[in-house]
Amino acid sequence: MSEREVLISGAGVAGPALALALHRHGFRATVVERAPALRDGGYKVDIRGAAVEVLKRLGMFEAARAADTAMRTVTYVRGDSRPVATLDANLLMGRRGDDLEVMRTDLARILHAATAGAVEYVFGDSIASLDERPDGVAVTFAGGATRRFDLVVAADGLHSATRRMAMGEVPLRHLGAYISIFDLDGDLGLDHEEVFHVEPGRMVFAYSTGAGEPAKAGLVFASPVLPRTVDGRRVLRERFAGAGWRVPSFLENLDAVDDLYFDSLSQVELPRWSAGRVVLLGDAAHCPAPSSGQGTSLALVGAYVLAGELAKGDGPAAAFARYEAVMRPYVARNQELGRKMAGDMVPGGRVKVALMHHAMRTLRFNPWKRQIIEQVTRPVHLAANAIELPSYPMAAAV
Repeated sequence: MSEREVLISGAGVAGPALALALHRHGFRATVVERAPALRDGGYKVDIRGAAVEVLKRLGMFEAARAADTAMRTVTYVRGDSRPVATLDANLLMGRRGDDLEVMRTDLARILHAATAGAVEYVFGDSIASLDERPDGVAVTFAGGATRRFDLVVAADGLHSATRRMAMGEVPLRHLGAYISIFDLDGDLGLDHEEVFHVEPGRMVFAYSTGAGEPAKAGLVFASPVLPRTVDGRRVLRERFAGAGWRVPSFLENLDAVDDLYFDSLSQVELPRWSAGRVVLLGDAAHCPAPSSGQGTSLALVGAYVLAGELAKGDGPAAAFARYEAVMRPYVARNQELGRKMAGDMVPGGRVKVALMHHAMRTLRFNPWKRQIIEQVTRPVHLAANAIELPSYPMAAAV
């Protein structure tokens, strides 16, 4: 196959993971990223099941494990800051075996470091237009350069601009809530700890990955679709007015936040993930929503499968078709999980909040707590392992 020059749009997790896998298969990858450098900030993400195996096959597992957040406890608090219950983080979050939790930024840096010597990274630029031709795709960049590539991969997230160029506007499936995550000034006195505060229709969490490390806060609230141009800071102040715990101080500091993440809990549901020589990867193809906790795992597994299928050498159309066939059942299971968990994140009334607090308060005394949590988290593990990973011969990791 002559299609060996691949342009990847997006240097989050999916893009560098694909670049690494493609390099191991002998492709030449270029990654273009709108940001001037690898992004700071971000939040912690889970890597479970099949995605852990992908990291092992790519030779990245040990580096990722060294970056594990090592969170120790999860505490639920009332509005007056009194604790409801404190539980072991790994137990409550249902982690098994080699499952990891890492900062998204750390994972992106690990993947970038593994590819920087062999992959061309172009920061501070983006794709302005695509012109598909019989022998490839002519790409014009926002900076003015024009280059030809055999294939283009859109790995630029939920609101992918590259996807829009190739496929037009794509309606998102709104899951009835919004989420915001941002850095706080200080560590809140937390040391590998996470705290949750839940009220009807809204949830707040904060965590720190070590004593002295800046804490991060997350705000989740139920809402119909809002305009994309809405002022996130204004909305957060309105929706969390009167909230308890430390929320007033979080809101007071919003103007000082320069890394505010604010977006809907939404899913991308498409009948196809490719158009000609352009293919979608990660959230751009099938975002399962942050409520699933599986977006990063889907990105890693998708990168591994897409690279492996392209390496078979029978052309992009056949490779893209197999990539979809392998991935779609896995994606469907995880999107189902995302829809279910979105409702659980923001309980709809005081009775549901009271029942949640009661369950957390009594769970730590229950001699069957491990079995109870295993049953509750079983859908997560089923979704995380809902794929039989193909084996693709590739060069050894360097």
